[in-house]
Amino acid sequence: MISRFKLLIKGRNPSYFIDKLIRQNISIYDLEKRGREIALIVNSDDYEKIKKIKTSYKIEVINRYGLAKVEYLVKKYSIFLAACLLGVGINIFLSNVIFKVEVVHSNQDIREMVTRDLEELGISRFHFKVGFREKEEIVDKILKKETNDIEWLEIEEVGTKYVVKVEQRKKNKEEKKCSERNIIAKKDAMILSIEAEEGEVVKKKLDYVKKGDVLISGLIYNKEDIVSKRCARGRVFGEVWYRVNLELPTNYYEENVTGKKKNQIEINIFNKSYTLFNHFKTYKKESISLLKSNLLPISLDFSKYLETEVIKETYKLDTVDSKALSMAESRLKNKLSKGDEILSKKVLKKSEKDSKIVVDVFIKVKEDITDTASIEDINIEEENSKEQ
Repeated sequence: MISRFKLLIKGRNPSYFIDKLIRQNISIYDLEKRGREIALIVNSDDYEKIKKIKTSYKIEVINRYGLAKVEYLVKKYSIFLAACLLGVGINIFLSNVIFKVEVVHSNQDIREMVTRDLEELGISRFHFKVGFREKEEIVDKILKKETNDIEWLEIEEVGTKYVVKVEQRKKNKEEKKCSERNIIAKKDAMILSIEAEEGEVVKKKLDYVKKGDVLISGLIYNKEDIVSKRCARGRVFGEVWYRVNLELPTNYYEENVTGKKKNQIEINIFNKSYTLFNHFKTYKKESISLLKSNLLPISLDFSKYLETEVIKETYKLDTVDSKALSMAESRLKNKLSKGDEILSKKVLKKSEKDSKIVVDVFIKVKEDITDTASIEDINIEEENSKEQ
């Protein structure tokens, strides 16, 4: 960036002084005569030479350009900029401190237990915020420690406050009274295992069943007659089949935020940004303007850099299987319950259409297919008479 100065020469005959400058090989730009005054522009090196010339003419700097302008403004407003930087620094410091930790749950004992565990792991008032990974590790530690009492826990950052949401584990208490019922199939499947606690098992392993079929009956028979009704208890796992349809662009691009972030102070000069620290290789940025000049293209911003992971891939029909299987599994897992297990997956068919690859994936899942159906309304005598 070139530095130049606009000078105003005042005196009885300023033209004489200009001739003197030309004889000393000083480059002059935009010469403008104003009676006994002459305005001219010189570069920074020639300005230093002019300052060393002994003369009776009055030489006044009336404007600056380029880097000289920036340096002048920085010096002129140095105290103001320092105050702004200090203020921003204090703001950044305070924004990274937790002033309140709120555990959301109706049970006071659960709130006190979680608060105590959080304090032991470094999350409490007037402590610094923790990073994304450290926060996830803290959640895992609490869930492992309090596995008998807590089912799920999430730490959400809201400004300078952590809101901790907790879901209490529902303990399997013995039912005082279990209504008379059958265990039925929740969906079409092939039975993999039956864990019966009470009732009569009417299906066996590897049987194919439809949604609603009785698996464990609450009707107890003696030969061909129903003798009683009970609450059937148990769990049935079956092999359930899914078909997932995917469309992948031949040129695939994906950008995901990793959770890491950095706060930066940025100085923007002539559409170029200068930061105090290094930022991530790939990122998304959120900026707030702290100070902006109406005269010059200069601003001071507070920016939050969010690290991203960029995936760029080109897919072809003969190499798309691995990605398609991975995407299908990921999509299906969002619909599955905890404890369900993907047994196998394979590509059924694939085709290319309109710069996209269409893939059908078949997935087998081991799934809890247990459901219940009430038999309270069944009249034993009427049912036995029908059989006769």
